[in-house]
Amino acid sequence: MRILVDTNILFSALVFPRSRPAQALLHVADNHEMVLCDRNIMELRDILQRKAPQFLPDAEVLLAQMSYELIPAVDHAEKLIRDAKDQPILNAAIIFDVDIILTGDKDFLSLDMEHPRCMTVAQFFEYEGAEE
Repeated sequence: MRILVDTNILFSALVFPRSRPAQALLHVADNHEMVLCDRNIMELRDILQRKAPQFLPDAEVLLAQMSYELIPAVDHAEKLIRDAKDQPILNAAIIFDVDIILTGDKDFLSLDMEHPRCMTVAQFFEYEGAEE
Protein backbone atom coordinates (compact mmCIF):
# COMPACT_ATOMS: atom_id res chain seq x y z
CA MET A 1 0.00 0.00 0.00
CA ARG A 2 1.00 3.57 -0.62
CA ILE A 3 0.78 5.48 2.66
CA LEU A 4 1.21 9.23 2.99
CA VAL A 5 2.56 10.11 6.43
CA ASP A 6 1.27 13.49 7.58
CA THR A 7 3.37 16.15 9.29
CA ASN A 8 1.98 15.56 12.79
CA ILE A 9 3.02 11.89 12.64
CA LEU A 10 6.54 12.80 11.49
CA PHE A 11 6.83 15.44 14.22
CA SER A 12 5.64 13.09 16.97
CA ALA A 13 7.91 10.29 15.77
CA LEU A 14 10.94 12.58 15.90
CA VAL A 15 10.21 14.25 19.22
CA PHE A 16 8.88 11.10 20.93
CA PRO A 17 10.85 8.18 19.45
CA ARG A 18 9.09 5.54 21.61
CA SER A 19 5.60 6.83 20.77
CA ARG A 20 2.86 5.12 18.80
CA PRO A 21 3.42 7.51 15.86
CA ALA A 22 7.10 6.48 15.83
CA GLN A 23 6.09 2.82 15.84
CA ALA A 24 3.63 3.49 13.02
CA LEU A 25 6.30 5.27 10.99
CA LEU A 26 8.63 2.29 11.36
CA HIS A 27 5.82 -0.11 10.46
CA VAL A 28 5.01 1.84 7.31
CA ALA A 29 8.70 2.02 6.38
CA ASP A 30 9.14 -1.74 6.83
CA ASN A 31 5.89 -2.96 5.27
CA HIS A 32 4.56 -0.41 2.80
CA GLU A 33 5.49 2.22 0.26
CA MET A 34 5.91 5.44 2.22
CA VAL A 35 4.90 8.66 0.50
CA LEU A 36 5.76 12.17 1.69
CA CYS A 37 4.49 15.39 0.18
CA ASP A 38 6.99 18.21 -0.22
CA ARG A 39 4.54 20.44 1.70
CA ASN A 40 4.69 18.05 4.69
CA ILE A 41 8.47 18.31 4.75
CA MET A 42 8.30 22.11 4.63
CA GLU A 43 5.73 22.10 7.46
CA LEU A 44 7.86 19.70 9.51
CA ARG A 45 10.92 21.93 9.26
CA ASP A 46 8.85 25.02 10.09
CA ILE A 47 7.19 23.43 13.15
CA LEU A 48 10.49 22.04 14.42
CA GLN A 49 12.15 25.44 13.97
CA ARG A 50 9.43 27.06 16.11
CA LYS A 51 8.72 24.35 18.71
CA ALA A 52 11.72 22.02 18.94
CA PRO A 53 14.74 23.35 17.01
CA GLN A 54 17.05 20.83 18.70
CA PHE A 55 15.35 18.12 16.59
CA LEU A 56 16.06 19.76 13.20
CA PRO A 57 19.33 17.82 12.67
CA ASP A 58 17.52 14.55 13.53
CA ALA A 59 14.80 15.41 11.01
CA GLU A 60 17.38 15.93 8.28
CA VAL A 61 19.04 12.59 9.08
CA LEU A 62 15.66 10.83 9.09
CA LEU A 63 14.65 12.37 5.76
CA ALA A 64 18.01 11.49 4.22
CA GLN A 65 18.01 7.88 5.41
CA MET A 66 14.34 6.92 5.09
CA SER A 67 13.07 5.38 1.87
CA TYR A 68 10.03 7.23 0.53
CA GLU A 69 8.47 8.64 -2.61
CA LEU A 70 8.42 12.42 -2.60
CA ILE A 71 5.36 13.90 -4.29
CA PRO A 72 4.71 17.58 -5.02
CA ALA A 73 1.82 19.49 -3.49
CA VAL A 74 -1.03 20.01 -5.97
CA ASP A 75 -2.97 23.26 -6.04
CA HIS A 76 -6.20 22.29 -7.82
CA ALA A 77 -8.81 20.68 -5.58
CA GLU A 78 -10.24 17.22 -6.10
CA LYS A 79 -12.13 17.21 -2.78
CA LEU A 80 -12.33 20.14 -0.39
CA ILE A 81 -10.93 20.11 3.14
CA ARG A 82 -11.67 22.72 5.82
CA ASP A 83 -8.08 23.80 6.49
CA ALA A 84 -6.74 25.53 3.37
CA LYS A 85 -3.12 24.65 4.23
CA ASP A 86 -4.03 20.94 4.06
CA GLN A 87 -5.68 21.24 0.64
CA PRO A 88 -2.51 20.81 -1.50
CA ILE A 89 -1.53 17.74 0.53
CA LEU A 90 -4.96 16.14 0.11
CA ASN A 91 -4.92 16.99 -3.61
CA ALA A 92 -1.49 15.38 -4.00
CA ALA A 93 -2.62 12.24 -2.15
CA ILE A 94 -5.57 11.89 -4.54
CA ILE A 95 -3.61 12.65 -7.72
CA PHE A 96 -0.71 10.34 -6.82
CA ASP A 97 -3.04 7.48 -5.83
CA VAL A 98 -2.18 7.19 -2.15
CA ASP A 99 -4.16 4.46 -0.35
CA ILE A 100 -3.98 5.81 3.21
CA ILE A 101 -3.21 9.17 4.81
CA LEU A 102 -1.79 8.46 8.27
CA THR A 103 -2.62 11.49 10.38
CA GLY A 104 -3.81 12.92 13.66
CA ASP A 105 -5.31 15.96 11.92
CA LYS A 106 -9.05 16.22 12.60
CA ASP A 107 -9.62 17.98 9.26
CA PHE A 108 -8.30 14.96 7.37
CA LEU A 109 -10.01 12.51 9.72
CA SER A 110 -13.41 14.17 9.27
CA LEU A 111 -13.34 13.56 5.50
CA ASP A 112 -15.65 10.80 4.36
CA MET A 113 -13.45 9.28 1.67
CA GLU A 114 -12.89 5.73 0.50
CA HIS A 115 -9.65 6.52 -1.35
CA PRO A 116 -7.44 7.64 0.15
CA ARG A 117 -8.65 6.58 3.58
CA CYS A 118 -7.60 8.89 6.41
CA MET A 119 -6.64 7.08 9.63
CA THR A 120 -5.18 7.73 13.03
CA VAL A 121 -2.25 5.64 14.24
CA ALA A 122 -4.63 3.50 16.34
CA GLN A 123 -6.96 2.94 13.37
CA PHE A 124 -4.00 2.06 11.18
CA PHE A 125 -2.68 -0.57 13.58
CA GLU A 126 -6.18 -2.02 13.91
CA TYR A 127 -6.57 -2.05 10.11
CA GLU A 128 -3.19 -3.75 9.76
CA GLY A 129 -3.98 -6.27 12.49
CA ALA A 130 -0.57 -5.32 13.89
CA GLU A 131 0.44 -4.84 17.48
CA GLU A 132 2.44 -1.70 18.13
